[in-house]
Amino acid sequence: MSNPYVLAITPDGIVDSLLVHFNSLDVDVMLGFYDKEAILIDAAGHPQVGTAAIATELKKYFSFGLPMHITARHIFVAGDIASLVLDWSIVGTGPDGNQVHIVATANDIARRSSDGFWRYLIDNPFGTAIRQLA
Repeated sequence: MSNPYVLAITPDGIVDSLLVHFNSLDVDVMLGFYDKEAILIDAAGHPQVGTAAIATELKKYFSFGLPMHITARHIFVAGDIASLVLDWSIVGTGPDGNQVHIVATANDIARRSSDGFWRYLIDNPFGTAIRQLA
């Protein structure tokens, strides 16, 4: 049986890899998608740095128990760096019976690691949103 959680070996494969990792709804699986120096920008615009902080933020998304859907708007590549602009959504009925409707455009950065796999370096799920930082 092949591992469904493989990482992308080309920039064009990053989105498919992201979806498989995210839709596992498993924090440990998803953490494997991130570069060791990764940050995740929370909805308020604050960088979450380190595995524990990223895991805490991921648990918020996974608590809905719903899959993510993505349409890639742009993927630009310069050497070992890829810039991704992704329209994404999490929509449906959560485990508590409440409706979930999260729709946003991400502005993410992935990096090809020395092992040849692409991982997220900056995960900015609300990247095009205007935010006021305190």
